[in-house]
Amino acid sequence: MDSWLSEIFTTNTTTETWLRQAKAAALADNFRAQAFGITPENVDEVIQARSQLLKSVLPAFREFCQTTVQVQPQAMLPILWDLWLPLAIKIASQRQKLGHPFIQGILGVQGTGKTTMCQALTLILQELGYRTLNLSLDDLYKTYSDRLILTQQDPRLIWRGPPGTHDIDLGLNLLDRIHQSQSPVVVPRFDKSAYNGAGDRTTPEIVSDVDILLFEGWFVGVRPIDPQVFDNAPPPIFTDEDRSFARDMNRQLENYLPLWERLDSLIVLYPTDYRCSLTWRKQAEQQMMAAGKPGMSEQEIEQFVNYFWRSLHPELFIKPLLKSANLVIEINGDRSFGKIYSNSTN
Repeated sequence: MDSWLSEIFTTNTTTETWLRQAKAAALADNFRAQAFGITPENVDEVIQARSQLLKSVLPAFREFCQTTVQVQPQAMLPILWDLWLPLAIKIASQRQKLGHPFIQGILGVQGTGKTTMCQALTLILQELGYRTLNLSLDDLYKTYSDRLILTQQDPRLIWRGPPGTHDIDLGLNLLDRIHQSQSPVVVPRFDKSAYNGAGDRTTPEIVSDVDILLFEGWFVGVRPIDPQVFDNAPPPIFTDEDRSFARDMNRQLENYLPLWERLDSLIVLYPTDYRCSLTWRKQAEQQMMAAGKPGMSEQEIEQFVNYFWRSLHPELFIKPLLKSANLVIEINGDRSFGKIYSNSTN
């Protein structure tokens, strides 16, 4: 961590030297500066506002790191300063300009940290005075009984998650009510532990006065592609059966387009190598088992991850969004952040 950043963490003060170093760092990365609207003309104002927000959010952030993420707060400070704080400020500004609740889509495959980012953004946005609601695509799963019928109709749907396993009308109803500033709203929630891990709907949450919705999921915003692409698809799409499954999932995406049309903005968390998600999943399972919780074997993990790659392959479905998403956040193999860039001036 840069010493100037560590200084504010330990002293909660900013000096002229500190501000000078912070401004230089903010302008050093042209892509990131453009993504967050930082220019030589406004950098003084931007850094002053961000440092004030950092000071006010630090007590809650320390607790968040220790209790929710279980990581030392100082280790998370660069992410807070360089990404989460400016992103929260950007979202708050978009909400203010919009004049009605703002719906932020967040796309990220497993292990990209989308859930943690949503929790951190909620904490910061709350400090800025915005009532923020987190919704996962998982919360829109069809009921256990409906998915049993679905599996009988299509035995290939052996796991929940692919297109077709969600109640799209449930999501549309919620997003429309939020967009129209209706209050309170009934927010569906999903219990993944029900029915021995098969999962089912659980008690919904009643929420009032939503300002900002963070809607995250592993294929939020993903659109159908040319089916001819599957003629020469990457591994693990090998067989005719694999290609047929991929084409069918591609067709199912058509039904999700009305959901994506409700998004005011889309952020893509993009692993520079999609295969890292397999490594990250194995690490997560190892941590779960080390904590005494049940987990999958390496072979089971590979079967699980390959199943989802066959349904919506990251190379085929996420790459096209890199030129259209409002914000792209690249994630390296060690989970550090790479390039952060915007495709819009919002």
